[in-house]
Amino acid sequence: MIIRREQGARREPKEGPMLQSSENSFLKSGTPASNPNTFNPIKTVTAPVDQATIGRTLVIKGEISGSEALYIDGRIEGKIIMPESRVTIGRNGKVDASIQAREVVVMGKVTGNIECSDRVDIRAEGSVSGDISTVRISVEDGAALRGGIQVRSDGKGNQSQNQTKAETKALAATASA
Repeated sequence: MIIRREQGARREPKEGPMLQSSENSFLKSGTPASNPNTFNPIKTVTAPVDQATIGRTLVIKGEISGSEALYIDGRIEGKIIMPESRVTIGRNGKVDASIQAREVVVMGKVTGNIECSDRVDIRAEGSVSGDISTVRISVEDGAALRGGIQVRSDGKGNQSQNQTKAETKALAATASA
């Protein structure tokens, strides 16, 4: 752009079509505004709405109670009382406590009794030492279970003749080849 000065008059450059067209022509040229090779990670996992997390470096001694889901990746000693919720013990989690919950998923280590109104799920890398009382139970190959299992016929915890009780001293499920 050329700016001419006339005697006695000072001219400022116009911000008219010429300036705008030169900027727009650069943007409208074959060069996109953003680099297509830029890594933009897509968030595929959303944080659960009502889940509390105990991180792997945390140690809690005492009683934990509440009504939201709980994910434990640290260490707990004491009692966990979550009668309407799910308690998940992560791979790094170590729980030396009795657990009362609607559902318990074990991927870490639990030493203590588990009482569930719905389901206990012991994953392949999980370990439980203690008695379990539940309506449904799932033990994957590779999981370790040491203690007694009581499977109730209904979720209300009523003692009835339809109950089955299996006592084990040591049960270690191993992965089949």
